[in-house]
Amino acid sequence: MAKIRVGRVGEQIKKELSVLIQTEIKDPRVGFITVTGVDVTNDLSLARVYLSIMGDDEQKANTLKALEKAKGFLRSEVGKRIRLRHVPEIEFRFDTSIEYGSRIEKLLHQIQDKDTDR
Repeated sequence: MAKIRVGRVGEQIKKELSVLIQTEIKDPRVGFITVTGVDVTNDLSLARVYLSIMGDDEQKANTLKALEKAKGFLRSEVGKRIRLRHVPEIEFRFDTSIEYGSRIEKLLHQIQDKDTDR
């Protein structure tokens, strides 16, 4: 039963953070961000937010710094929108699965091109 609640809370946090990042944060360092997932611990004390950020490494670092600075605001807004007794701490992480998947796809296309040349 607890796993179902943790999953629902995680999905709701993902939805609210996506909206908040896109509409409420006015920091120019924040570029195009997609919230790809949220993992919440069983005791709802920590939410790991996985982000996909467009841009080079410098832009990604600047965006992460801006989000770290806005972490308190985001946490308080999530607490207002989702009625929880204790709002989880937010921890931002890069989601590299999209980059990894595109790299694998590129390698597969290279292999396919070599096979068709034979």
